[in-house]
Formats: sequence, structure tokens, C-alpha cells
Amino acid sequence: MDKVIERYAKAYRRGLEARGLDGVDGMVAAYRERLRQMYASDAYREHDVYPSMSVDHVYAVIAMCLELRARGLADQQIIDTVNAGFAARRRFFDVLLRAIDLLPNCYRIAERWNVGDHAKRVADGSITYDSFEVGEGKVEYRISHCMYVEMFEHYGIRGLCKIFCMTDERAYAGLTRHVRFVRHSDLSDGDCCHDEVLDRRLHG
Repeated sequence: MDKVIERYAKAYRRGLEARGLDGVDGMVAAYRERLRQMYASDAYREHDVYPSMSVDHVYAVIAMCLELRARGLADQQIIDTVNAGFAARRRFFDVLLRAIDLLPNCYRIAERWNVGDHAKRVADGSITYDSFEVGEGKVEYRISHCMYVEMFEHYGIRGLCKIFCMTDERAYAGLTRHVRFVRHSDLSDGDCCHDEVLDRRLHG
């Protein structure tokens, strides 16, 4: 796990430096130790059973959130700092999404993503769907249980799972030519994740 911890420590450092915080070396050292302990915990072994999830990544983000909250940062500051740490990774996906957005079958690609992800999540039990409907130019689903949220909840920071909930919104923000994404609610601060993915040709 040492290489994994060091990779995430570098991302954490980037986030801290982007925020202009003092004492970065000490904060990164504290983060390394926290993440090492979290990876060695019974909770990690209990959670690291879902093939469709990168649990080491989820735990790395949770550790960042816990460290930043201990330093007194507000939730939005924490979210911004964590996102800054992964800015290069996000830019790579932004470029990829812009290329996909140019394709005439962009909506069908998004539809296949959702259908495939649904199948994987149901198979490993990481997400519980109350409904998942695929219609003409529309995918709509409601989720009542999500292990991303449960992991954040385990560490007492459920609301900061918004970091992961926001990835869908960011992804679809790069597919605006052909796809419209509507988020009615998410589980980080509500009882249900309810989303619609729409083909703009049929649903505006």
C-alpha cells in the first residue's frame, strides 16, 4: 500500500498548495499516517469487497476530508481543496468527454454507460436501485442505498460524499450537445438519488 499512499499524498499536497495553506509538509505527513491506519482497519477490509468500486480511492478521499475538517475547514472549502488535488485527473476526463460529445451517437454511449454500470452495481450489491428504467431517449433511476455514502457515513462525514455525487454532474456537463442530465436529489444530503439522462433530440 506504500505506493498507493504516496500517490494520494501527492494529490493531497497539490490540493493544500492550491489553497495556499501553511505547514503543508506536516499536514501531508499526518495524512499519510491517517490513510495508512485506515487501510489497515477492519472497516476497510469490510468495505473492500465491491469490484465496481475503487475503495482505496474512496478511502483516500475520506482521509483528506477528515484531515481538512480537523484543521477547521468548512465543507465547501474541503470539497474545493480535494477537487484541486485531483485537477489533472479531472482535466484528462474533461478532454475525453469533449471528444465524446462531438460524436452523433453520444446519447447512446451515455445510455450504454448507465446500463452497464447498473448491471455491475446490482451484481456486487454496492448500490441498491429502487427503480431503473430505460425508455426512448431516456434513462431514469432512483437509488436508496449507496456504499459510497455508507463509507462516508461510517466516518461521520456523510455530507462530504457530495464529492463523489458531483462527478456525475461534472461528467454530463461535458456532454451538453446531445445529453441533458437532470439531478432531482442525491443521497449525500437526501433520502434518494434520483437522476434522469435524456437525449436532447427527443427531450430538449
